[in-house]
Amino acid sequence: MRPRALKPATNKRCPGYPITVVSPAFRAVMKTPLAFRRIIASVVFITLCSLGSAQSETDSLTRPFIAQKALVLSVDGPDGRRLRFRGLNPDPIHEKLVNGSLAAFHPSEGDTIPGVNGAQWKSVVLAENGSTEKRGLYLDLQVTMKEASSVILSTSGSETYVNGVPRAGNVYGYNYVELPITLTKGLNHVLLRSGRKPLRAHLSTPPSPVSLSDKDMTLPDLVVGESADTWGALIVRNTTQETARGFTISVTGSGLDEAPTLIPSIPPMSLLKTGFRIRSIAPQATGEIETRLTLRNRDGVTQHQLKAPLKVLEPDQTRRITFVSEIDGSVQYYALRPATANADDDPTPAIVLSCHGASVEGRGQAAAYGPKRWFHIVAPTNRRPYGFDWEDFGRMDAMEVLSLSKASLRHDPSRIYLTGHSMGGHGAWHLAVTYPDQFAAVGPSAGWISRSTYGRRRRSENAPSPVERLTQRSNTPSETQGLATNLKQLGVYILHGGADNNVPASQAQTMAELLEGMHHDWFYHEEPEKNHWWSNDFGDNGSACVDWPFMFDSFARHALPPSSVVRQVQFTTANPGISSQCHWLEIVQQIQHSAVSEVTLHLWPNKRQIRGTTKNVALLKLDLSHMSNRDPISVIVDEQTLEDISQPRSGSLYLARKNAQWTVVNKPSPSLKGPHRYGGPKDVLDHRFLFVYGTMGKQAENDWAFQKARFDAETYWYRGNASVECIPDTQFSLEAYRDRSLVLYGNATTNGAWTSLLSDSPVQVDSEAILVGEQRMAGNDLSTIFVRPRPDSDRASVVVIAGTGLPGMRDTYQQTLFLPFVRFADCVVNRQGKQIAGGYFGNDWSVETGEFEFEPEKGQAKAN
Repeated sequence: MRPRALKPATNKRCPGYPITVVSPAFRAVMKTPLAFRRIIASVVFITLCSLGSAQSETDSLTRPFIAQKALVLSVDGPDGRRLRFRGLNPDPIHEKLVNGSLAAFHPSEGDTIPGVNGAQWKSVVLAENGSTEKRGLYLDLQVTMKEASSVILSTSGSETYVNGVPRAGNVYGYNYVELPITLTKGLNHVLLRSGRKPLRAHLSTPPSPVSLSDKDMTLPDLVVGESADTWGALIVRNTTQETARGFTISVTGSGLDEAPTLIPSIPPMSLLKTGFRIRSIAPQATGEIETRLTLRNRDGVTQHQLKAPLKVLEPDQTRRITFVSEIDGSVQYYALRPATANADDDPTPAIVLSCHGASVEGRGQAAAYGPKRWFHIVAPTNRRPYGFDWEDFGRMDAMEVLSLSKASLRHDPSRIYLTGHSMGGHGAWHLAVTYPDQFAAVGPSAGWISRSTYGRRRRSENAPSPVERLTQRSNTPSETQGLATNLKQLGVYILHGGADNNVPASQAQTMAELLEGMHHDWFYHEEPEKNHWWSNDFGDNGSACVDWPFMFDSFARHALPPSSVVRQVQFTTANPGISSQCHWLEIVQQIQHSAVSEVTLHLWPNKRQIRGTTKNVALLKLDLSHMSNRDPISVIVDEQTLEDISQPRSGSLYLARKNAQWTVVNKPSPSLKGPHRYGGPKDVLDHRFLFVYGTMGKQAENDWAFQKARFDAETYWYRGNASVECIPDTQFSLEAYRDRSLVLYGNATTNGAWTSLLSDSPVQVDSEAILVGEQRMAGNDLSTIFVRPRPDSDRASVVVIAGTGLPGMRDTYQQTLFLPFVRFADCVVNRQGKQIAGGYFGNDWSVETGEFEFEPEKGQAKAN
C-alpha cells in the first residue's frame, strides 16, 4: 500500500527547507528517550543548516541577497566627475537599448569604452546593503540562477536595467525603490547608471507573492476632537506572473472603521502605490494610534500585514492632510500650519501658499515658520521633495492644494499670498506669472527664474532644425521673464541672501531689473553675507529666509480684488491649457500655439464699452455677468469696432478673430480646442488618466508595450508619488473608463483600443509608416508621441506613444512624459532619436489648420 502523503511543515530555523515525515526510522527515533532525541535533533539541525549555508544564496534567495559578482564602469582622470554628472554622449548603453542588444550585453573585467579615455570595467565588492563606495558611471550586477525566481530589487542609481529591460531609476537615492523582478535561469544582469548617491543593488525575497511595503507610505495626521474620513496610501508589490485582481486593504486600530478598500488590478511583476480609506471617530488625546494594514485576496484570505501608526495632534499643530488627486487618482498630502487666531477681534485669517525647496518635504516647509495669528501656512508637496520643480505636475499639485485649502479653511478670499524658497522660490515666480489673479502678493526667497537662466544646463552645439525650433515652442510656458507682465497685478517682495552659493543673487537681481522698468509695487531685499539657508534676529520663531516678517508685513498691505470691480485686465499666457483666465477675461484659443498671447482690455460699465488690444489670440471670452445693465455693448478691439452687441443671457461674450477681423460668435463646441483640452501630451494628463498597453502585435511588440507602460508608471510613481492604473487593451472599454484621459502604447496594428479612439485621427501609425495629414514617413525605426481629443468625451484626451517597428518602439524609452522640464508639441515624430516632423494641430484639431514642419529625408523634398 502506498504510504499516505503528509503535508510538509516549514522549518522556521532553516527557512526554505521543508520537514517531511516519510521514514519509519523517524518513527523509531521518536520512541527513544527525550534526551537522546534532543541530541539527534541537534545533529539533524546543524546538518540541515550546514547544507543551507553551503548552497548558493542565488538558488533559494531565502535571506536578503548580496551578490558577490559586480563590475563598475569607472573613469579615472579629470573627466570622471564631469561624466558622472552629465553621462556619456553618445551613451553606448542607450544605443544598445534602442538597437535591442542590451539584453546580450555582458561586460567583463578590463573591458573599455571606445572613445572615452580612462573608462574601464573593474571588479568591486558590494557592502552588506548592496552598495559600493567605488564611484563610476555604471554598475553591472551579475547573478547566476539555477532556477527562475521572483525577487525584490532595491537600487540606487539614475537608471535601472534588468536583463536589458528598463525599470524605474532612483537618481536621488530614496530608500523606498523596491522593484519586483524576475531572475531567469542562468546568468542575469542588473545594470545601474550613477545618480546622486552611491550605486547600490540589493536583492531580497518578497514576504508573500503579493505584498505590502512600508517604505513609501502617505498617511494623514489625525486631530484631537475631530472625526476623520480620509485616505492613506502605500505600495503593493505583485511578484507573480499574473495580474493581481480583487485584492483589498483594510486598516484596524482603536476607533477606526475596518471596512476594506478594493484596490485596482496590478500587472505582473509590478508595483502600484494604492490608496485605502481611513475612517476614525474623534480621538481624545494626542499620541499615536497603533494600526495594522491587512492585504487580502479576493477570497478574503490574508496575504500580508504591516503596522502603520497614525499620529494624533492638537488642532493648532502643523499636520499632514491627505486627499485623492483628481489628476491621477493618487493619494497626496499637504501640510497645514493653521492660524492661531482665537480672539473675537482677530481678522479672518489669510492663506499663504508656501512652496518648498529641492529635497524638502511639504511638512518640513510648514514647520519652518513660527505660529501666526493672521494667516494659515499651506505647504503643497510638488508631488515629491524634488518632484517637478513646481512646473507640470508640481504646478497642478500646488493649485489643487490651494483649491482644497480654500474650500476647507475659514479664510478671507481677498488675502491669498504666495511664497517659496530656492526651488520653491522658482515655484513662486512660476505660479505668480501663470495665475496672477489668484494671489494678492508673491514673495520668492532665493528663487531661480527659469531653467534657461539657472545652473549648468546641457545645450546642443548644433543649431536647432526647423522642426526643433517649432516644437521647442512648447517650453514657452516655463519662461518666467516672457510672462512677467502678469506680475503687474500683484505686490512683489524679492528676498535673497547676498552670499548665496547655491542660487546666486544675480537671479533675484535680474528679476528686480525687469520689474523696475514696468512695475510700481515691488520691493527687493538682499541680506548681506547670508548664504542659501539662513536666519537672524528677525526670524519670527522660524527660519528668517522663509519666515521674514517684512515680507509678511508687505503681504498684509495687499488685497486681491473681486473680479466684478476690476476695470482693466492685462494678461499674458503661452498655453490656455495651463492658464487661460484672468478675472473676467479668458483666452480660449491662440493663433500660434504655445507662443505668447497677450490681451489688454479696459472696461467702462456705465458706457457699456470695452476697449483694448490683443496679440496672438484667436478666440476671446468675456464674462460680463457682473454688469447689471442689459443695454447693448460696444467693443473696440485692435482698432476694430463692434457695436450694438446684445449681452448674452449666459453672461459670456465670445469674440473670434479670423483673417484679421473680429466677430461675435456663439459658445464654441467642446470638441474644439479650448482651456478644457489644450496643449501638448503632458498638459492633458489629468481626469484620472490611465495607461492602456497593446497586446495585438507580435510577442516582442507586446512585450515592449507592457514594459514601456510599466516603466512610465514606475517613473511617474518615483517622481510624482503617483498611482496610475495600467491595463491591457483587452480590458479597455469606452463605457468602463468614461471621461478618463488615456495613454496608449502601441500602434493601429498592435493596440486593440486604437480603432475606437483614433480611427478619425489625422495621425495614423502602423507597422510600416506614420501618416501625419498627407505626409507619409516610412520605415520600422519611427516613433511618435502625439495627443488627440477623446472622441466620446468633451474633456478627456488620448496620448499616444507608438513606434512603427521594434527599433522605433524601443526609441520611445528615451522620450518620457514624467521628468521635469521635458515638454512636447502636440505631435512629434522621431527617426533614430532625431526629430523629423512635429508641430501643433489647429483649433479644430486638424493638421491642415495647424502648424507643422517636416524635415526632408533622403530622396524627399521639404514639405510643410
